Amino acid sequence: MTSDLLAPLDLAFWNIESAEHPMHLGALGVFAAHSPTAGAHAADLLAARSAAVPGLRMRIRDTWQPLRAPLGFGGAAREPDPGFDPLRHVLLHAPTADFHAAAGRLMERPLVRSRPPWEAHVLPGADGVSFAVLFKFHHALADGLRALGLAAAVLDPVDLPPARPRPEEPRRGLLPDVRQLPGLVRGALSDVGRALDIGASVAVSTLGTRSTPALTAEPTGTRRTSGVVIDLDDVHRVRKTVGGTVNDVLIAVVAGALRRWLDERGDGSEGVAPRALIPVSKRRPRTAHPQGNRLSGYLIRLPVGDPDPLSRLAAVRTAMDRNKDAGPNRGAGAVALLADHVPALGHRVGGPLVGQAARLWFDLLVTSVPLPSLGLRLGGHPLTEVYPLAPLARGQSLAVAVSTYRGRVHYGLVADAEAVPDLDRLAKALTLEVETLLTACAG
Repeated sequence: MTSDLLAPLDLAFWNIESAEHPMHLGALGVFAAHSPTAGAHAADLLAARSAAVPGLRMRIRDTWQPLRAPLGFGGAAREPDPGFDPLRHVLLHAPTADFHAAAGRLMERPLVRSRPPWEAHVLPGADGVSFAVLFKFHHALADGLRALGLAAAVLDPVDLPPARPRPEEPRRGLLPDVRQLPGLVRGALSDVGRALDIGASVAVSTLGTRSTPALTAEPTGTRRTSGVVIDLDDVHRVRKTVGGTVNDVLIAVVAGALRRWLDERGDGSEGVAPRALIPVSKRRPRTAHPQGNRLSGYLIRLPVGDPDPLSRLAAVRTAMDRNKDAGPNRGAGAVALLADHVPALGHRVGGPLVGQAARLWFDLLVTSVPLPSLGLRLGGHPLTEVYPLAPLARGQSLAVAVSTYRGRVHYGLVADAEAVPDLDRLAKALTLEVETLLTACAG
């Protein structure tokens, strides 16, 4: 294994983080257990298997590589950890009756930056017939898709179709081919125009509409998690009745749940339209150097203030269609793409400032994490529930992640524990909003 220079966005996530405000993502998987010792056995398996997964042995180290990145001072790279010890990363806890309560406390703790930035916490169930595993990955080590691959590598093997062979990558010199310079210049000018367009869109997105104090707060570093499972068939019923996509329905459910939650807690929903960032993954080309994450997104106003559930869904559908027509390279949601044009030292110096500015850009994150349709197991124990947990941006109180697994939709909620002590009420509101949509469609 050799060192792997961090892509600009990965470097940005690495530098945005602070000890008081960690920037890792997570997933809480619940497994059916055959015995009270299943959790301990699962921890042994995870520790043994993780030692054989190269991606889990990679730590992140500061580096300066002028030949690969002339402005790379202040950069960082993934490199093998010669002292890797899986027992520092796989931790067995005491039995618990509330997996989400335990996960919230564990999500508060930052990952150790001098070691490979990931952990697997095994939580035996107090009932003796279940256990959970909380996987934590720093976003600089793996985004949602790559984190899924790393987690799957330590679960029981499954039969997958053979992968297509990758085309051989061309050799790269230290300087670009002079024949490519006209195209590079045109691309640079295009990037400048796109940057100006994105900047203008960000400025416009901050104007108008009532703010949502419940979704923004001074960060406390505390965390609370909750989860909801709904039937995918119910989502399809709504989609087939009124049109749109599954994702449109899932976002509209969030808007309706926020309305119900704000009204119940006395904050009021009238005139509220929080800005939701919907991430769009843009994998870097295989020939790109460095490799790593490249993220864009759509920014929409959630129609929380609209009292009609079908009208809310129509508004979400219209906003998403407009974003898709413009494409993920334009608009305020594409601001993360600007990370590619900032030198490494800029990320190192400006990272903390960027992290503090997130609340000016969007109010909450609503992200979708893909999962395989195949049944997953650990030590022969089937995975029955899986809740994705997104990073919580500084100054924001709530992040929502959604995954579909074996015919059911799982909402994973992460909140600042002090700002949102009633997260379970929001979780219940998600379930009630699905019922509201079904009733509206039937009428």
